[in-house]
Amino acid sequence: MPRIVIEQDKCKGCLLCASFCPKGLIKKADKLNKLGLNPVEFDAKGCLGCMQCAVICPDCCIRIYK
Repeated sequence: MPRIVIEQDKCKGCLLCASFCPKGLIKKADKLNKLGLNPVEFDAKGCLGCMQCAVICPDCCIRIYK
């Protein structure tokens, strides 16, 4: 199973990654980050490791380890 790391303090919560996730595993978090924004969070169960979220992220906040 791939491991996804989201740098919460860099994420601006634009949700581009969520719109490209084929399984719909990414959503906006309830807590705020250091920027005062709601970053995204990830539910790892069912992840395909397709890397679409990491590729589309404009701030390079997502890393995927297979």
